[in-house]
Amino acid sequence: MAFGMTQTRGGQGIARPVKKVGISAVLSLALCAAMVVSVSFGASNLGPGRILGAVLGDGLGAQDQIILYAIRLPRLGLGMAVGAGLALSGVLLQGLFRNPLADPTIVGVSSGASLGAVAAIVLGGALPSAAAALIGPYMVPLAAGLGAWVFTVALYKIASMGGRTDVAKMLLAGLAIGALASAVTGAIIFVADDTQLRDLTFWSMGSLAGATWGKLAVLAPIVAGVLGLQYRLGPGLNALALGEAQAAHMGHDTQKLKRQTILGVALATGGAVALTGGIAFVGIIVPHVLRLWQGPDHRRLLPRAALLGATVLVLADVIARSVVAPAELPLGIVTALIGAPIFLWILLKNGQLMQG
Repeated sequence: MAFGMTQTRGGQGIARPVKKVGISAVLSLALCAAMVVSVSFGASNLGPGRILGAVLGDGLGAQDQIILYAIRLPRLGLGMAVGAGLALSGVLLQGLFRNPLADPTIVGVSSGASLGAVAAIVLGGALPSAAAALIGPYMVPLAAGLGAWVFTVALYKIASMGGRTDVAKMLLAGLAIGALASAVTGAIIFVADDTQLRDLTFWSMGSLAGATWGKLAVLAPIVAGVLGLQYRLGPGLNALALGEAQAAHMGHDTQKLKRQTILGVALATGGAVALTGGIAFVGIIVPHVLRLWQGPDHRRLLPRAALLGATVLVLADVIARSVVAPAELPLGIVTALIGAPIFLWILLKNGQLMQG
């Protein structure tokens, strides 16, 4: 209750200036601008004028077509899907735990995905050649997705012992499972060679460099499905802010709400981590900013978080591939450099978020 009321007080003063235009409209325009910037600039600048000319039928050269259609557009799409998925996961978890500091890593999903990816990178060479050839470049994403799924199922089983899903037990079990995954991951890394260690280092810091239309085709439906859950989960999460008993009295099936929320987080976070590696702060910063801007209503918070999360990650990717071009900064470093100061500013500006 304190969480929702505090956020409402913080959001009222900030939301008024854009109320006439509409927060969703502002976020949509910001995303459109970020998309134009993303496809226009990078190590090889196409420029908005040339992109507009291509749209109007003037055409692009053969090299520019490869850059646009084989590299920039799938990278843009994957960045939007990952940003939206991580932001949605943050909103869902913070609503479930009724805690503004909840993050997708808290339930062990990211740790499970990381363990799967590390195992694939280090131990994948032990697979039979036929299996390795069949799986090919999808071995790491598949292993990461499997790891996320296994750890999420284990977490839910532990938290649901006794017929009811205990949120406090879920939190503690998530911390324990995350520690276990980190320990096993460390043991596997200990036997890795130099090449594998380099691959692990870059994967752990996150990147969209390996974006393809195939990866986008895998993640986009997952994020769209989680976003579609907003119509079911939004009212329930609003009621849950008043307390589990009050939500049940208002007619919400709290057990079903918990199951659907955890499933949504597992799918969105697991898919994002599996395809792009570790990307920090999107899942915790985006919900904070939006609550300050518009208040805690999850019916509006979920779709707007998807828009803002996609915008933030697309712009962070532009920075990652432009600052040290033609080289590329790991995306996780950029999001941490942007997100950490913003998070500290929010904590200092709104100390009451830490109370209650």
